[in-house]
Amino acid sequence: MAVSGLALLYFLYDFAKTDADIKRTIKKEAINDQGLVYNTDSILANAKSKISDQQALRLNELEHSISRGDVKEQQLKIYHQLSHFWADSARIFEPYAWYEAQAARLENSEKTLIFAARLFLGDLRQEADPRKKKWKAEQAKDLYERSLNINPSNDSAKVELGICNIYGGIAETPMEGIQKIKAVLDRDSTNIYALMALADASMFSGQYDKAIERLKKINDLEPANLDAVLKLADAYTSLGRKKEAIEWYTKSLSLLKRADWRQEVQKRINELK
Repeated sequence: MAVSGLALLYFLYDFAKTDADIKRTIKKEAINDQGLVYNTDSILANAKSKISDQQALRLNELEHSISRGDVKEQQLKIYHQLSHFWADSARIFEPYAWYEAQAARLENSEKTLIFAARLFLGDLRQEADPRKKKWKAEQAKDLYERSLNINPSNDSAKVELGICNIYGGIAETPMEGIQKIKAVLDRDSTNIYALMALADASMFSGQYDKAIERLKKINDLEPANLDAVLKLADAYTSLGRKKEAIEWYTKSLSLLKRADWRQEVQKRINELK
């Protein structure tokens, strides 16, 4: 089960100013052809079929520039021009993210690799098509692994790589991703990011008792963590434990910054009474 709209709303609002989240609002195009294999070539071909003739001419110019680009800086410039074309003109997410990823692979810096990986990761859980989801997860996995080759001690990247395995369908079992996240907690049991990732995985799989255990630990470490408080309320609601749910929703009221969000939570409280 996905987390509540309230918890998700807060999460999106909190990170709304980052470029990655702005780009995530770009319209996503579904591949409708029955039986079409989802790989980079087919996804790019499908995206091209949806643009105007004028846009196609501009895209053709940029793509031919790549074949003539024998200098790294020129290649990087063209990749970014292509990503901006797909983001700003065509407004299709997948090729935008792909060219950002290509630029990151070429530049090979930890910062750009993680930025590109998070584009795919941020879009992963809301992707309904399992084939497309797998492609996005594979892109993110490759980018995270490249970043970890540069900085093996980046625990956030390790957690996010685990998330790719849990939700992307690229591992034999979700446990592979969970083990990657648990390895971070074995070194630092207070890692909020890892604890939240495991709590989300437990919520997603309907293991609400496990989620509550992890969310309470987050609450002990960070009492003002609104995401944890709301998810605790959601978990208790899913278990039918209305009293505890009301308690946690009530705690969230003082943490919510917007009046309309407080009204929505109060409405939820009233419904549970």
